[in-house]
Amino acid sequence: MSNSSNTILGLLAGTVIGATLGVLFAPDKGVETRKKIADEAANAKDKIVDTATEMKEKVSSVYVDRKDTLDNQIETIVSDVSHKTEDVITSLEKKLKELKEKNKKLQKTA
Repeated sequence: MSNSSNTILGLLAGTVIGATLGVLFAPDKGVETRKKIADEAANAKDKIVDTATEMKEKVSSVYVDRKDTLDNQIETIVSDVSHKTEDVITSLEKKLKELKEKNKKLQKTA
């Protein structure tokens, strides 16, 4: 997990703990205190879900970007290889033509 993820989780945990301690030590009735604790727990859960969703989207985005980059690199390599193949074939055809001409000359002299 990255440092920013750890920092976010630490802040969320600190917020939940601080809010819970603040509610527990507040001079309210038990029913009100339990309601405040439940509300804070629900808020903390929502924040954690939101943070997890954001992190998932970021990771997903990075994966898609890297996949696109990799696909582009593969396409470029295939294209380069295709061009090189054409160059090799052209060169071989020239050599073959030269060899055929030399062979023709040899056959005439023999």
